[in-house]
Amino acid sequence: MSLRLPKLLFAAALGTVLTVSSAWADDGTKDANKDAAGKPDEAKLPPFPADKTVKQTTTIGGKTISYDATVGSLPVLDEKGKTIADVMFIAYTVPGKDRPVTFALNGGPGASSVYLNLGALGPKRVQFGAEGNSPSDPATPIDNQGSWLDFTDLVFIDPVGTGFSRSRVSEDETKKKFYSTQADIEYLSRIVYDWLVKNDRLLSRKYLVGESYGGFRGPRITHYLQTRLGVAMNGDVLVSPYLDPGVQNDNGDLSPLPWMLTLPTITATNLERQGKLNDATMAQVIEYTRGDYVVDLLKGRSDPQAVERIVKRVTELSGLDPVFVRRAGGRLETQAFLREVFRNEGKLGSRYDANVTEWDPFPFSPDQRTNDPLLDAIIAPTTTAMVDFVTRTVGWKYVGRYNALSYDVNRLWDRKDEPRGSVQELRQSVAIDSKLRVLIVHGWGDLSCPFMASKLIVDQMPLMGDPNRVQVKEYAGGHMFYSRGDSQQALRRDVMAMYAQH
Repeated sequence: MSLRLPKLLFAAALGTVLTVSSAWADDGTKDANKDAAGKPDEAKLPPFPADKTVKQTTTIGGKTISYDATVGSLPVLDEKGKTIADVMFIAYTVPGKDRPVTFALNGGPGASSVYLNLGALGPKRVQFGAEGNSPSDPATPIDNQGSWLDFTDLVFIDPVGTGFSRSRVSEDETKKKFYSTQADIEYLSRIVYDWLVKNDRLLSRKYLVGESYGGFRGPRITHYLQTRLGVAMNGDVLVSPYLDPGVQNDNGDLSPLPWMLTLPTITATNLERQGKLNDATMAQVIEYTRGDYVVDLLKGRSDPQAVERIVKRVTELSGLDPVFVRRAGGRLETQAFLREVFRNEGKLGSRYDANVTEWDPFPFSPDQRTNDPLLDAIIAPTTTAMVDFVTRTVGWKYVGRYNALSYDVNRLWDRKDEPRGSVQELRQSVAIDSKLRVLIVHGWGDLSCPFMASKLIVDQMPLMGDPNRVQVKEYAGGHMFYSRGDSQQALRRDVMAMYAQH
């Protein structure tokens, strides 16, 4: 999950988090964990419980899988050996030899791993993230038919400030040690390393899954593990990745890239509403986007008919009012589109899945004044299900707040190294290890991390041997396309095929 929202939405964002660096509790009283100088008193912080394991079963493809579910934590140490944070993990392991292990991270920054855990690949799932899902729907986990547990052990990591994971230092130190691009990569890489050592799994085949900003983390963590910690991953699965932030920015009138990235996704949402979304129709859209569309954008006024051709074709592809398309010059800005496409119904579309909607509470406002529809809907079911699983099912009793999605972490994040993206590390890690495989997967309807960006990025990479070592796959759905059963099963098949290469 990536918290890449327009600035106007941050003011209305929900889910602020009380961290140990805050001097005030939720009720406005002085935090008992702070001394007069405003520094955390470690002795008074509630300790994490000891790691706890319970035995469970799930059914995948008609086969019953018995596994151990472990909730535990790993310390983050500073250069003097002092514990400066506690990182919670959830591991699902099946007894047996030669089983690979897969580490999973979501994004944000500020998202816990609950979305991949209870939505995509864990042994249990809760339905969320699709059109028609409600925050008050029952959050009862059921067996996950799309789980990967039958072919790999799974370890879900919650970065500092998400889930129950917490910093033990001041806000300024927390920002320095955890809330910046390189610091984030270094301590999370060490968490992967420490879990492998603690559980005697260094010799296992190893994979990394990152969703959204977790997909930004993926290549950098893989490269850091390769070159600094001496641990080689066998493969990466990048789910709706935020690989190159720069390519998605609107750099003014001269760059056609922002419009090239969003047009195929906008078209996919229209095709889906008509029941015409498939590989063949999308291939035609991609061909137009990389051909006549970009050529006409670059011609500008040198060809008076260029705008006419763009407006005509974009109107056909998007299904939007031609007056709206003409006023936009065939360049469809994301938030404007999401308000316009469902305006007659009084609804808003989500940038994470353009066909997931909610009512617009301020339909006559010139700007969108509410949070994203999908983000609003997923916090309650995921938080309820995860806290119940951790504290009741497993019995890992902790009184702190669980943060499925923390806007405070996102607000405090230092992004100065973010714009260059992770493509450099993606290329380098693939070059270093000729057996490393990377699968990049997207939902066609995702406007937050459009699939077209990954297609263009991978097409510019040198082959470096086998052209199938780095692949891009797309499925019906949005950022969390795995919320749809058919797309989740397609993802499972593609991942199994990649794992079978090792």
